[in-house]
Amino acid sequence: MSLRPTLDFLLYQWLNATTLNERPRFSDHSRETFDAVLETCERIAREKFAPFNRLVDTQEPHFDGEKVILPQATHDAGKAYAASGMLSAAQDYDMGGMQLPYTIEAAANSFFACASVSMGTGLLTTGNANLLMVHGTPLQKEVFAKNEFAGRFSGTMCLSEPQAGSSLSDVATRAVPDGDDFASDPLGPRYRIKGNKMWISAGEHELTENIVHLVLAKIPGPDGKLIPGTRGISLFIVPKKMVNTAGQLTGERNDVALAGLNHKLGWRGTTNTLLNFGEGKYPVKSTGGGLDGQGAGAVGYLVGKPHEGLRCMFHMMNEARIGIGIAATMLGLAGYYASLEYAKNRPQGRPVGAGGKDAARPQVRIIEHADVKRMLLAQKSYCEGSLGLMLYCARLVDEQHTASPEAADDARLLLEVLTPIAKSWPSEWCLEANSLAIQIHGGYGYTRDFPVEQYWRDNRLNMIHEGTHGIQAADLLGRKVLMENGRGLVLVVERINATVDRAKKIPELAVHAEALALAMKQVVAATQAAWSTGEPSDALANAVPYMQAFGHTVLAWISLDVAMAALAMDAAKSSTATEGRLGSARYFFHYELPKIGAWLKVVESRDQTCASMSEEAF
Repeated sequence: MSLRPTLDFLLYQWLNATTLNERPRFSDHSRETFDAVLETCERIAREKFAPFNRLVDTQEPHFDGEKVILPQATHDAGKAYAASGMLSAAQDYDMGGMQLPYTIEAAANSFFACASVSMGTGLLTTGNANLLMVHGTPLQKEVFAKNEFAGRFSGTMCLSEPQAGSSLSDVATRAVPDGDDFASDPLGPRYRIKGNKMWISAGEHELTENIVHLVLAKIPGPDGKLIPGTRGISLFIVPKKMVNTAGQLTGERNDVALAGLNHKLGWRGTTNTLLNFGEGKYPVKSTGGGLDGQGAGAVGYLVGKPHEGLRCMFHMMNEARIGIGIAATMLGLAGYYASLEYAKNRPQGRPVGAGGKDAARPQVRIIEHADVKRMLLAQKSYCEGSLGLMLYCARLVDEQHTASPEAADDARLLLEVLTPIAKSWPSEWCLEANSLAIQIHGGYGYTRDFPVEQYWRDNRLNMIHEGTHGIQAADLLGRKVLMENGRGLVLVVERINATVDRAKKIPELAVHAEALALAMKQVVAATQAAWSTGEPSDALANAVPYMQAFGHTVLAWISLDVAMAALAMDAAKSSTATEGRLGSARYFFHYELPKIGAWLKVVESRDQTCASMSEEAF
C-alpha cells in the first residue's frame, strides 16, 4: 500500500499547502515543484532505505578499536539523502537551500521514516544547523551550519549525562576559558570542555567528514564552583575534528572520545554512544598557555551568551520532538500497511453464524473477521490521525515564519501547546498500532520472518526519545496550558470550536461534533480543577492521564476536520478512500474518545493514589 495518496490528500485537499506559494518566501514553488520533491524522496526511500531495513537491524554498529563500522548501505543511503538537498530544504537559497515550506519537507521526510527509520536522514543534523542559524555567529553559520546542510558534516545534541539523564539541572560537564586570549578565536569564545555525555545518537561514525556536537556544559562561577540548576548551563560547538575559518579540517582531532556503544532494543542502524569530552586521549594545543595542565579538555566554541544554553538548545529539542512524532507515526503506518496486506491474504477460520463450524466450507481471509477489522481500524485511526497532526504542526511552523504578525504569533503559541502532544501521542498510540500489527500476524508476528516485530522494537524507543511521557506531560499541564495566562489553551479551544461549528451542519458528522465539543469542555474543566489549589504537586500528580485525554481530544479534532475535507471533495462518498476516512473518524469517536472520562476523573479530583504510595509498600 502506498503512502502517497494519503499524503497528497492531507497536503492539498485538507491543509491547502499550495496556498503557501502566495507568500514571497515560497513564490518560486508550485504544486509541480512540491510533487517533484515528494517523488524524489519516495524513490530514494524505496531504493536506498527500504531494502536494507532488516540489514541495519541485524548488522549493528561496532567499534574496531579505531572507528565505528556501519554497513555500506548506510553510507550509500546517507549520500543519496544529502545529494537530494533535503538537509537544507527549508533554508534560504544563499545557504544552499530550496526555501521549501516545512510542511512539504516534513511530508517528504516521512517516506524515509517509513522505509527505514534507524538508517537516519539527518534529523539531528538539520536541527543542529537550524539552531546555529538562529543563535550562532555569522562565521559559525558559515563554517558549521552550512557544511551540515551540504552533508559534509553531521550534527548531534549532547544533553544527557550518565548521572543526570533528563535532569538537566544536574549537568556536571564543565567549560572553562581556554587561556587568557580565549575571546580572540574567530569561531567564537573558546572554552575547554570536560565531562561525559550519554545516549548521544550518531555520536561517532565515519559517514561524514566531521561531526558537530552541540554540548550543554556549565561555566564555573568566580568561586570555581558550578552554578546550581539550569541557569548555569551554556551551549558549545564541539567538533570531532578541528576546523579552520574556511571550514576545512586542520588534521587535528579534538579531544572527544568514544567511551562505548549502547546496544538498543530498536533503531539499531543508528549509533548510540557514550562520549568522553576532555579525557586527554586527543590533546589539542591551547591558544593561550593552557589550563589544567597545558590545554586539557575538548575545544568548544560558545553559542549565544553564557548561561543561556538551555534556551538555545530548546530550539533544537522542540524540532527534534516533532521529528520523533513523525518517526513514531511512520513506524505505525509501516506496521499498518504490513498487517493490512497480511490480513487480505491469510486464510483462517470460517464466518460466524450458520454453517460457520462446517469444516467442509472454505476458510475466509482473516480481514473478513470483525475483530481483525477492529484492529486494522484502530491502526488506521491512530496512524493517519497522527500523520494529520504532524503535518498540521508543520504547517504551524510555516505560519509562524511567514504569516501576518498576529497569525504568526498565534501559530507560535499553538505550536507550544501542541508540541508535547505531537511528540508523545504518536509514540504511545502508534506503538499500540505496531502491537496490533503483530497480533494480526499471530505467531508469525513475533518472528523475524515478518517486519512487524522490528517496527514495534524501533517504535518502543520513541516514548523515551527527546523526553519521556512524564516530562512531556509535566510540560503540557505544568507550563504550556498556563503560558501567557492560558492564551495557548484558549487558541486550541477556538480552533476546535470552529471545526465543531462547521461539522454540526453536516448530518454524517453532527454527532461527532457534539462529542468533540463536550470532550474539549471536559479538558478545560479538568485543567482548572487540577490547578484549583495552586499546588503543583496536586496538579501534576496525574499529568500523564491529563496528556492522554488532551491528546485524544486533539486527535478527535484532527479526525473530524479531515473527515469534513473528505466529504467536501467527495460529497457522494463514492470512493473507498472517503469511506476509509469516515470510518476511521467513526471508530475514533466510538471507541477512543470515550476513554477520556476515566483519565480526566483522576485529574479533576487531584487523586493522590500514585503520589502518596510509600516506597516500602511497593
